[in-house]
Amino acid sequence: MDDSTRTSGSRETFTLAPAVSFDPDATTPEPVRARFPGEEPPAGLRVGDLGAGTESEPHIRQALLGETFDDPIAPGSVRCVACAHRCILRPGRIGICGVRQNRGGRLYTLVYGQVAIALPEPIEKKPFYHFLPGSYAYSVATRGCNFHCAFCQNWEISQAHREGLVPESRNVTPEAVVEEAVAAGVRSVAYTYVEPTVFLEFALDSMIRARAAGLHNVFVTNGYETPEAIELVAPYLDAANVDVKAASDRFYRRVCGARWEPVRDAVVEMHERGIWLELTTMVIPGLNDDRRELRAMAEWISTAVGPETPWHLTRFQPAYRLSDLQPTPAATLVEAAALAREVGLRHVYIGNAPEVEAATTFCALCGERLISRADFAVTEWRLVDGRCPRCRHALAGVGLRGSSALA
Repeated sequence: MDDSTRTSGSRETFTLAPAVSFDPDATTPEPVRARFPGEEPPAGLRVGDLGAGTESEPHIRQALLGETFDDPIAPGSVRCVACAHRCILRPGRIGICGVRQNRGGRLYTLVYGQVAIALPEPIEKKPFYHFLPGSYAYSVATRGCNFHCAFCQNWEISQAHREGLVPESRNVTPEAVVEEAVAAGVRSVAYTYVEPTVFLEFALDSMIRARAAGLHNVFVTNGYETPEAIELVAPYLDAANVDVKAASDRFYRRVCGARWEPVRDAVVEMHERGIWLELTTMVIPGLNDDRRELRAMAEWISTAVGPETPWHLTRFQPAYRLSDLQPTPAATLVEAAALAREVGLRHVYIGNAPEVEAATTFCALCGERLISRADFAVTEWRLVDGRCPRCRHALAGVGLRGSSALA
């Protein structure tokens, strides 16, 4: 029986698919594959492997801090070294952050200028209490995050890739970010709401232009940057508020999908580079509210970055995968602040708990009231040339020498 007499469904047929015509003289069409600018793709990549974005995809650009990784099983693999996960990505794979991808053997960012949040906010909301107090920052964020914290307060954009969400966004250039910031009358640009390392390329381009326009740059970060990433941004980064989740590797692994040691290293690295630091810890009932661990955290802060480093203790509000937990009791926050002061921290603040909120800055030497705040606004300014009016001790911070920050 030849091909011309074989019929679909006969005993000699190995499939129930309908018969199709066969042309022995047909030629293979030109292979459809992604374009790889400048050179051929690494050997072993498959037809259909992704390359650079098209003109209709301005948010897809070649990323910084990607390096080739010799994987004999998957040629064309790359390693992303922007954060401490140091993801190894085979062709087409996306990193833990959800926004950095191996496309055609090169690392690409998928969110360059794809801004989900852009608005002016009080710098105290970040929170920064010793950096340009009373001023405003222009907050910028894309989607994506390299942590998957079960308590995330911004999960709709940070965890969008895990939840199948597509946050509303707009494509913005770094120049436009700075223009909008200047028009809003702010003094700084804050890269915030999600981990800024995941949109490193856009942040860096914006930071360079912001600095040229006379604006400061601040990160609100989980501290999972690599030394390579810190090296890139340090010349343009003025301050960072590092969200230190706990003094426990077990907590980081279980709740955040990360490790504690890289955060410690990044905090110390930024401090040594002269970047102004403030630290924040959200105290969560039953997870990181053990008084021994809180004391250990305070002792580490005092030793590693100095006793006058501001530490913000904030109340947990039920959110995301921990929506069944109760908010942090006020007494827990008050006790944690007292423990921190016992071990020598001079500037401990309590936030997101109006009944016990502690937002006033006191002199580290004599205890004189220096700056009062309410609802993320400076309501009283008693510094004189950045010093206590009573004992003349200089307050640690940046932008404190003006006669008043109320304007």
